[in-house]
This record gives sequence, C-alpha cells and structure tokens, in this order.
Amino acid sequence: MINTPEYRETYANSVQIRLNLWDFFLMFGRVSQSSPDEVEIHNFQGVYLSPQQAKALLRLLQQNVGQYEAAFGEINLDAKSPGGIVQ
Repeated sequence: MINTPEYRETYANSVQIRLNLWDFFLMFGRVSQSSPDEVEIHNFQGVYLSPQQAKALLRLLQQNVGQYEAAFGEINLDAKSPGGIVQ
C-alpha cells in the first residue's frame, strides 16, 4: 500500500450515509456541542463506495467490533446523543 500525497488521517465522531442505486456516500464529520440544546456537525470528508465495497466494509466492521468487544467489553450506545442515535 502506498499513500498518495493527499492522504490524511483525522478523527470523526459523526458519519452520515446516503445511498442510491449505484453507490453509498459516507460523509464524515465532527460533532460540536456548545450547549445542551445546540449541536453542530462539521463535515470534512465524503467518500463514495460501490455497493460491493459497502458490504465488504460492513463485514470488516462487524468482525472488528466483535474482536474489540471480546477484548474490552460490550460497546454501549449512548441514548443521550442527538435524536437518541449515534451519528
């Protein structure tokens, strides 16, 4: 594997997904909360995946989350996040 000059690593605590017949679109961002009633999501990267790559990613994430939970315990989703879901 060779990283291109455009390669960057950053932290995301928000992922939004859109899809259509041909692809999946993942938009990554960071959640900023300045008050209990105000949440802002600052999107910084969008990635298109084919349906096949999206399914392969799903399998990899399921395997890795399972390994993580086996090593460190169950991951609990915070019910206090905006809308009661993890973004």
